[in-house]
Amino acid sequence: MTTSDQKLDKPLMDRRSFFRASGGVAVSAAAAVLPMEEAAAAESQDERTKARYKETEHVKAYYRVNRY
Repeated sequence: MTTSDQKLDKPLMDRRSFFRASGGVAVSAAAAVLPMEEAAAAESQDERTKARYKETEHVKAYYRVNRY
């Protein structure tokens, strides 16, 4: 086998290089599609400061089972 025959037998891109390249293309395509605007807050100031924690029955059962 000559060196030119060996070059023909070798694939242009192996499997790992292919997946590495396709992953980079996917990330760059996703970054290009995403808008660069700031997200608006879905909650008002009153909703952000209200009490959210409620000790319901399933929370009490969790505490009881885990001995908190």
